[in-house]
Amino acid sequence: MNREKQATLYALSAVLIWSTIATALTMTLRTMRKEEMLLWAFLVSFLILGGMVFATEKKKRLFPYLRQHWKQTLLLGMINPFIYYFTLFYAYELLPAQEAQAINYTWALMLSYLSVPLLGHRVGKGDIIAGLFCYLGVLIIATHGNLMALDFSHAKGVLVALLSTVFWALYWIFVTKLKEDTVIVLFANFSVGLTAIVLYTLFAHTALQMEPEGMWGALYIGLFEMGVTFVLWGKALSLTAHTASISNLIFLSPILSLVWIYFVAGEAIYVSTVAALGLILLGLLIQQKSRNLGK
Repeated sequence: MNREKQATLYALSAVLIWSTIATALTMTLRTMRKEEMLLWAFLVSFLILGGMVFATEKKKRLFPYLRQHWKQTLLLGMINPFIYYFTLFYAYELLPAQEAQAINYTWALMLSYLSVPLLGHRVGKGDIIAGLFCYLGVLIIATHGNLMALDFSHAKGVLVALLSTVFWALYWIFVTKLKEDTVIVLFANFSVGLTAIVLYTLFAHTALQMEPEGMWGALYIGLFEMGVTFVLWGKALSLTAHTASISNLIFLSPILSLVWIYFVAGEAIYVSTVAALGLILLGLLIQQKSRNLGK
């Protein structure tokens, strides 16, 4: 099997796993509070990322990195995973899975917009057009397609979901400035995030539940949402000579996600969600194509 076929296989594996996360989150939140799910998921991710660091030569760079960047590590670890996932899981509590996951995909657009003041990037025409499509999709979700009435029945959930994209975009903007191996940065940040959720649980006097169904869900999220898929996607990008083609495969994830949400989570799929997701994906494709053309 040549490198491109291997890259496609790795990428499709990551996309397939990512498409199941919205369903896993929704079903786990039916039996476990988000604080508990965060704790167990963070612990699993901490162990996976720690293994990736200490089983390789990366361990030699970990402690020098921490000594040099301990302030950034504390800040970034609070943003992601702690605040980002706390906010994202809250959005899944407030919204149907199909809507929360659709809004979550606008993070790439938020990344472009926040890169203007923070990295000095310019907003291109493609970014502006993409924003119109993407946020029209968000507006359709917020009103369940009733744009004329502007009845924001899910306004709080939509705002929380949008806020999660801000935290995610901010995190990756700051990470790019560090010029360090991403696995080392993630392990350091998950060390902070795990500590933060443990302290939160203790001070909030949250009694930890060990219901098998909820535990399996939390472990699945920690393993795949925050762990294995990162390795698969990174491997795909390292093997391919056509990054744009591999990156386009990510657009399969939200479409597959609707299938799992319907058949596994048992949610009826709204016409407004399909329309909104279509607009969001169209906007992201426009943004990606305009970047490739330098517009």
